[in-house]
Amino acid sequence: MKVLVIGAGGREHALSYKLNDSELVDTVYAIPGSEAMNNVATSISDIKEDDHEGILNFAKDHEVEWVVIGPEQPLTEGLADTLREAGIKVFGPNKAAAQIEGSKSFAKRIMEKYDIPTADYKEIDNKADAMAYVRDCDVPVVLKKDGLAAGKGVIIANTRDEAVEAVEAMYQEREDSKVVFEAFLEGEEFSLMTFVNGDYAVPFSCIAQDHKRAFDNDEGPNTGGMGAYCPVPHIKDEVLRETNDKIAQPIAKAMQAEGYDYFGLLYIGAILTAEGPKVIEFNARFGDPEAQVLLKRMDSDLMQHILDLEAKAPIDMEWKDASVVGVMLASKGYPGAYEKGVKVSGFEDNSDFFVSGLKKDGDDYVTSGGRVILALGEGSDIKEAKAKAYDNVEKIKSDGLFYRKDISDKALRNG
Repeated sequence: MKVLVIGAGGREHALSYKLNDSELVDTVYAIPGSEAMNNVATSISDIKEDDHEGILNFAKDHEVEWVVIGPEQPLTEGLADTLREAGIKVFGPNKAAAQIEGSKSFAKRIMEKYDIPTADYKEIDNKADAMAYVRDCDVPVVLKKDGLAAGKGVIIANTRDEAVEAVEAMYQEREDSKVVFEAFLEGEEFSLMTFVNGDYAVPFSCIAQDHKRAFDNDEGPNTGGMGAYCPVPHIKDEVLRETNDKIAQPIAKAMQAEGYDYFGLLYIGAILTAEGPKVIEFNARFGDPEAQVLLKRMDSDLMQHILDLEAKAPIDMEWKDASVVGVMLASKGYPGAYEKGVKVSGFEDNSDFFVSGLKKDGDDYVTSGGRVILALGEGSDIKEAKAKAYDNVEKIKSDGLFYRKDISDKALRNG
């Protein structure tokens, strides 16, 4: 079987690694891929991930049987629709179903209609009303841009002054854009990946925990993710069962009831509150960097799981008897302005490193993005996995990177 992965980041690197490991898969292509992925996929760098016609023609010409779409942008722009209309199988939802990620207000409305637990919210579509709202609302308050924002369109305002500043930031480009204001939820966050085919939903039997803030102790601005680990030993199995019963199964059934034909991976960003698990966000694809740690720990065949999902057959996931910790090295200044083209060396072409933002400049790798490389460690428990992850961090040499030093510490404190 020939499989094509769409994307060029660390998530797509991990997907290519896992699909390449499948006995069912003969060849893995990646569009556009990257030089760092060439040990697990053939990168097609002259086609961009937004070139739907180019991707379709490549898939036809190379007799690709399955396309696995990694990033959110091609999903919300309808790449899956284009490919399916031509008879090519796609792991990833169509444009209409991808609204679950592409529009915060769409997701909130469907949760409200079907009583899926989430934070109370208010939609506001202009700056003047937003300013009036934050002068009287409860704080802390969470502000979310309605559309895609690469994991950075969220501001948690802890004070009234911070809320006013957040409104200024959200409406900096346009004063008539839509922002969703949510009540702040206290609790422990976790990420649950779920296979979905219509009303058939199969949550992963292992969860991960992401670290969204830029700096240690969950300080600084929100990012696309500064590290992750799995499993999460202090969040017990009964919480996962409740999340499945109250969120995963109901949202799959709700999407189908509303006429949205969802096939692919649904990411549930959840928080365990005093009232039980609630939804923070949905994504229409694997989380990044959660995908990297989960796929490294997964011992079963991802391609087989996709085929079983298509057939609505039982999906039996197997996991290594190990813990995995991943630490993101990011460009200094991220998630704000940062320099590109900084030399990076020391990492190896193996599954201890999944690359998000590097490109070749002659014989050297240089930075090409905000999040650059995820260093992973595997161990008998979280403590050993963390130690190995940071050993791998130390192998990477660059003057242009920073990283958090406390990835997985919540598990160590609560374990």
